[in-house]
Amino acid sequence: MPWYVWCSVAAVTSAMIGIHWDISWHRSIGRDTFWTPAHLAIHLCGVLAGIACGYLILATTFGHDSFLRQASVRIWGFRGPLGAFIAAWGGIAMLTSAPLDNWWHNAYGLDVKILSPPHMVLAAGIIAVHVGALILILGYMNRAAAGERGRLLALFLYVGGMILVCLMVLEMELTARVVMHNAYFYRVVATAVPLVLAGVARASKYKWAATAVAGVYTAFVLLIGWILPLFPAEPKLGPVLYPTTQFTPPEFPLLLIVPAFALDLLWQRTARWGAWKQSLVSAGVFLSTFVAVQWPLADFLMSPAARNWFFGAMYFGYNTNPLGRYALYQFAPPEAAADFWREAVLAFVLSVLLIRLGLASGDRLGRIRR
Repeated sequence: MPWYVWCSVAAVTSAMIGIHWDISWHRSIGRDTFWTPAHLAIHLCGVLAGIACGYLILATTFGHDSFLRQASVRIWGFRGPLGAFIAAWGGIAMLTSAPLDNWWHNAYGLDVKILSPPHMVLAAGIIAVHVGALILILGYMNRAAAGERGRLLALFLYVGGMILVCLMVLEMELTARVVMHNAYFYRVVATAVPLVLAGVARASKYKWAATAVAGVYTAFVLLIGWILPLFPAEPKLGPVLYPTTQFTPPEFPLLLIVPAFALDLLWQRTARWGAWKQSLVSAGVFLSTFVAVQWPLADFLMSPAARNWFFGAMYFGYNTNPLGRYALYQFAPPEAAADFWREAVLAFVLSVLLIRLGLASGDRLGRIRR
């Protein structure tokens, strides 16, 4: 296995560890300095991606390795694998976001939202590194012999799971447990998850690909949620609304593995269907199974039984309003009937369109060899 493949996988992993650590740092301590370990872990992703992809592009452009040159594309006079160019752009975007983020904090103080302009530049870079790593691995996988393909497939599904983790971070503020009984919540989830599950499953041609991708997401968020609270933390910014003595973990992962498993079963039996028919049925299966498991889980997460280390429903950041719905374990008010059905229809339409896009993208990705 080439070292630059492992370097790309390490970059993806470092970014996701750093992002969750940084969000927890903001919720537990505040922003005390730019040079926190969490920030360094995030930007190590850009450095690792730059090292791996820079080597690939320069070695292919100026070297004489016929293997690399045969598996390359030409962009602006340089040669290299397509994934290397995408990830290299992502690494540059990530490193560019660092001074922009530092300026933003100096000008406006503590972040109040994940979705701030500097964070969106950073997110674009991280997603590009993820997609670049995915395509880089896929190119090798499509050229590999049968024995090596299995190891590359495992890395491919792992990176696909990290893409799902990344997208769910972007939706974290919109998918808290207080809104899990609103159709709005399911519409938000439908804007990202179906695309990843369908695209990775179709590109990999592995019959349990969607389940594996959702399994990586679930295992990663569970481990982060169990490890972070083991370390002490003390708020350094005011006002401190809620007493915090340890790092605040993310919420319990969404039960995406259940609809992912249902989709894998469906796709194994509908391979000969037309793409639009498959997308329509897949969207219905995805939403119905997800609602069937997530709705009762939301009730459980609001109950005293979930206030333990495993489910983590008793952890709150220091700036959590103790009289707010989140801290009082109360759901947001139900939507009016018209709003509920509008959001439900939007969720279904988005699921259909994104599954169709994922299937088409997966077919194209499945043919990549460079």
